[in-house]
Amino acid sequence: MNARVVVADDQSVVREGIVMLLGLLPGIEVVGAAKDGEEAVALVAELAPDVVLMDLRMPRCDGAEATRRIRKDHPGTQVVVLTTFADDDSLFPALQAGARGYLTKDAGGEEIVRAIQAVLSGEAGLSPSVQRRLLERVTTSPPLPAPAAGQQLPDGLTPRELEVLVLIAEGLSNLEIARRLHISQATVKSHINNLFAKAGVRDRAQAVRYAYVRGLAQPPGSTVT
Repeated sequence: MNARVVVADDQSVVREGIVMLLGLLPGIEVVGAAKDGEEAVALVAELAPDVVLMDLRMPRCDGAEATRRIRKDHPGTQVVVLTTFADDDSLFPALQAGARGYLTKDAGGEEIVRAIQAVLSGEAGLSPSVQRRLLERVTTSPPLPAPAAGQQLPDGLTPRELEVLVLIAEGLSNLEIARRLHISQATVKSHINNLFAKAGVRDRAQAVRYAYVRGLAQPPGSTVT
């Protein structure tokens, strides 16, 4: 069964080129194209696609905000960012908004197909350059603070579930969390399912907001006082 895809990009030539490329790829059906975030949100409501390929810097409603609205109101639709930019100010807000994939526009057709297939199977669809950037962020981040003795974590979270939650808030995929914590991906998924149930959240974007609101993680660029 083909993956039903909406393309969102404000540049007509780029948008039409992506649509043409996707039309040549196996397992992909383009069902709509949007020129900005507002139109992307409207098309998702109308067409219920499996995936949106989302540019970030668009008028009226940028890609991160459109992603947040889509993931909130239409959780059955996944978002893969397809953008020119892989800097922290672009990458982390998009992932925190709920994007499950992130590619730069030098990605080839096979890489786009792999990313779409990955997000539809519940995994992250990240380009090699984005994976490197996230790994750099991990290796340069300070160690996670250990919970104080006797500290009561919210909603019955365990210390390990807290570690997983903080790493989700940093934008890490299941594979990267598994490597960071030296556990299997199956164990990571189990921890995520447990913490989602305890926290009452349904996806990674909501988990990130939960972590920020309860002071369990700090947004990128924030300072602790």
